[in-house]
Amino acid sequence: MASHCFCSAGLLFTTSSSGIHTKVEEKWLGSFPLKRRNLVHLRLSNGIKTRAALNAADSKSVEIPRKWYNLTADLPVKPPPSLNPRTFEPVKPEDLSPLFPDELIKQEATSDRYIDIPDEVIDVYKLWRPTPLIRAKRLEKLLDTPARIYYKYEGVSPAGSHKPNSAVPQAYYNAKAGVKNVVTETGAGQWGSSLAFACSLFGLGCEVWQVRASYDQKPYRRLMMQTWGAKVHPSPSTITEAGKKILQINPSSPGSLGIAISEAVEIAAMNDDTKYCLGSVLNHVLLHQTVIGEECLKQMEAIGETPDIIVGCTGGGSNFAGLGFPFIREKLNGKINPVIIAVEPEACPSLTKGVYAYDYGDTAGMTPLMKMHTLGHDFVPDPIHAGGLRYHGMAPLISHVYELGLMEAISIPQTECFQGAIQFARTEGLIPAPEPTHAIAATIREALKCRETGEAKVILTAMCGHGHFDLPAYEKYLQGNMVDLSFSEERIKASLANIPQVVA
Repeated sequence: MASHCFCSAGLLFTTSSSGIHTKVEEKWLGSFPLKRRNLVHLRLSNGIKTRAALNAADSKSVEIPRKWYNLTADLPVKPPPSLNPRTFEPVKPEDLSPLFPDELIKQEATSDRYIDIPDEVIDVYKLWRPTPLIRAKRLEKLLDTPARIYYKYEGVSPAGSHKPNSAVPQAYYNAKAGVKNVVTETGAGQWGSSLAFACSLFGLGCEVWQVRASYDQKPYRRLMMQTWGAKVHPSPSTITEAGKKILQINPSSPGSLGIAISEAVEIAAMNDDTKYCLGSVLNHVLLHQTVIGEECLKQMEAIGETPDIIVGCTGGGSNFAGLGFPFIREKLNGKINPVIIAVEPEACPSLTKGVYAYDYGDTAGMTPLMKMHTLGHDFVPDPIHAGGLRYHGMAPLISHVYELGLMEAISIPQTECFQGAIQFARTEGLIPAPEPTHAIAATIREALKCRETGEAKVILTAMCGHGHFDLPAYEKYLQGNMVDLSFSEERIKASLANIPQVVA
C-alpha cells in the first residue's frame, strides 16, 4: 500500500493511500456586585433572553478581553518542543503548513505574552461574551458548607459550550488565508458543532469525523453540525485509510478522539484547498480559550473575591487551560496562591495514570511527537458519556505545567460525576454537560471538606457547557443503569509499549 508525504521539509505527516426569568439576587449575583438595578439582557444559547441586573459602574470590568494570553512566556522553564517523528528534530513551521494557516502556526510557536484578538473575532464573540460568573448559593445551602462556590458558565454560546472561543478564530484565520474547506474531529460533538457554527459565519466548508460512540449516543449534536452546514462521519469510517485499518482490526470499534484526528489529518494532508482544525491540545487552541480566565479575573476582582481553589475538567485540556492559565500567571507573579485541580475521568486518566513521554497526538501516528502525559496513542478508552474527555493524552503545555508542580490532578468515576450533576441541576437549575460534571463532583468534594474544617474557602469551577443534548446519559443514570468504566492496567501497558522511544 502506497505511502504519501505531506510536508515540504521532510516526511512528517504520512498515511496510506417559552420566557424564563431568574431572580437576580439568586441567579446572577456572582457575575456583578449589585447595588442598583439597571436591566440588561444576557443572550442564552437557546435564544431565550434572561434579564439580569447590572451595576453600570462595574460594567467596564467585564468587557471582552482584547488579547489572548500565552502562559509559555511566563513559565520558569520552557516546555519541550514538538518533534518531527522522522528526524526527531524540533518541528519547523514548514512542517505544519500542510495542516494549518500561517497565522495559527505562528501562534503555536510564539513566545509573545499576549496576542491581539482580531476585531472580526471580537465581533463574533459579542454574540455571547462576556459569559457570566455565577455564585452557586443554592448548592452551597444544600451542602451546608461555609465555602463560597462560583462557576464560570460557558454554556451561553451558540453551540452551548466553550469551544467557539477557538473555533471562531480558527475559522477566521483559515478564511483569511483563502482556505476553502476545513476538517476536524469531535468527541461529544461540542467542538464539531462549534466549528460548524464558525465556518457558517466565514463561508468555509466543514467536514467532521465524530467518535462513533458519541455519534450514536448524541444524535442532536450531529444534527446541530448538519444544520450549520457540516458533513459528519462516524469515526472510524471507511472513507480514510486510517479508519479502514481500525475497522479491519475491530469492526465494532467505538472509536476515540485519537482515531478521529487521524482521519481528519489524512484528508487535510491530501487536499490543497483543505486545512485541519483541532479543538484542544495544541498551544494555539489553549491560547484562544484564555478569554475565559481573563474575563473571570476581572469579574472576581469586581466582587472582591479571590479563589482559594480552582477546578476544571480535563480531556485534551482546552477548558481547563482557558480558565486556569491566567490565574497561574497571577500565581507566578505572587499575587494569589490558589490550589488548581484538573479533574479527569477514571476511565481515561492520562495525567494521573499516564507517563510523561513523547507520543503521537493521533492513533495512526500522523502527527508530530509531543511531550505529554499519555496512555499511549493506541489506547482506546471505554465509551464513557463524557465523550469530550476520551483522549489518550493531555495537552503538552498542561502536562508541562503539571510537571512543574503548578497544579494538581485527580480522577473521578462517572457515577459520582452524575450524582454531582443532579445535585447541581436541582439547585442551580442548569443541566451540565457530562464533561464539566467531573469539575462539579470535585467542587462538591472540596466544599464538603470545608464543611468538616469550617473553612470559608472560595472555590471557582469551570462550567464549560450545558447538557441539553446529553439527556440520554442522564436517563441512564436516573434509571440506575449507569456503571463505572475503569481502565485496564494490561491495556495501558500494551498501549504504552508502542509509544516511540525518544531520547531526551
